[in-house]
Amino acid sequence: MNAAFVVFDQMTALDFVGFYDPLSRLKSMDFMPGFQWQICSFCDDVSDSQDLRFDPDSVGQSLSDFDLLVVPGGYGSRSLQHNEKFIDWLKTATPVPLKASVCTGSLLLGAAGFLKGKRATTHPKAYAELSRYCAQVTDQRVVDEDNIVTARGVFSSIDLGLYLVERLAGKETRAEIAKQMDYPFYSKG
Repeated sequence: MNAAFVVFDQMTALDFVGFYDPLSRLKSMDFMPGFQWQICSFCDDVSDSQDLRFDPDSVGQSLSDFDLLVVPGGYGSRSLQHNEKFIDWLKTATPVPLKASVCTGSLLLGAAGFLKGKRATTHPKAYAELSRYCAQVTDQRVVDEDNIVTARGVFSSIDLGLYLVERLAGKETRAEIAKQMDYPFYSKG
């Protein structure tokens, strides 16, 4: 399993770290020793909204060969959804079998056309914006539409990470990782 974790300038760091932590434990806790990831960006210089810097593994390279794509949200997503070059880069993930986002990352998946005809969620303040990209906006914490999974606001990123862990490695693995994280939600098998 090879995952692409997208980063972009002015993203929300917790969006990223929230899903990164449980997913990376698939490897570090030996549930999926072959689980690999790359931090992928469209540009070299990436920092969150508070100037925390990220060093991407790949810049501007096609996303087509990954098995999983996860996109955070943040202030930067508001302008990037209208940035044709960025969206064209994101569209290279069309063949990726499982795509996910948290918070306003769903606006980016939507702008790339991945939410067409699907239910999706985002931060409650972005519901109206999201409605132009999907069939139905829902207030569920995590929405699974088979090959697309979206999660609500910032803190739901941990829930998204654990949800994806369960999809990839099962309920017991999710429970063990949640227990190791001392995360009280989704920790019961």
